[in-house]
Amino acid sequence: MDTHPALLTTPLGERLRPTPPRIQMDTGVRRWFSRNLGLWRSRRQYFFADDECLRVDMMLRVESFSEPVEGEAAYRFTWWPEKEYGFFDQKPRYVRDGRMEAYLCGHQLRRSRGYLCGSPTRSQIRQVDEHEMVFESHYQQWDIIEHIRLVDQDRYRSRSIYSWFDGELELAETHHEIRVEGAGASLTEG
Repeated sequence: MDTHPALLTTPLGERLRPTPPRIQMDTGVRRWFSRNLGLWRSRRQYFFADDECLRVDMMLRVESFSEPVEGEAAYRFTWWPEKEYGFFDQKPRYVRDGRMEAYLCGHQLRRSRGYLCGSPTRSQIRQVDEHEMVFESHYQQWDIIEHIRLVDQDRYRSRSIYSWFDGELELAETHHEIRVEGAGASLTEG
């Protein structure tokens, strides 16, 4: 007996519709990431546990790869300072400029480097609504939660990041980001 889905019938000879796969991939996460592609100017404030408050203005480029080597989608994040305000002189452990690759694997983001360290990390993703995602990361002695919300037809992004070290809140950040350029051509894996 041929069991091809298009040929399945009931005992009365009625054709049955093929059943959809049991697991449906959530394309909302991929759509949200696609809405973030482009160049952003990021105005940042860092609030440290000792009540120190510092400012830095960064540029952030988000690009996608046309053929991901891992996961459902792959991205490259590149950043560099626009105005430092002495931030990197006062906090030399922070990376002034750099690049990171990230791979979307279901509701997990695998990053080539961590937010507060240079080793690879994983973040769990929770979608709040069509405009906001929450990323939860745990590595070394850090627990980090990051909220990113797209605003005003994706012209702005609001980011709030909270970082705990050994259970104590060490850092709270707010980033107000303005889109400077839209998405460019997809990158190819090299």
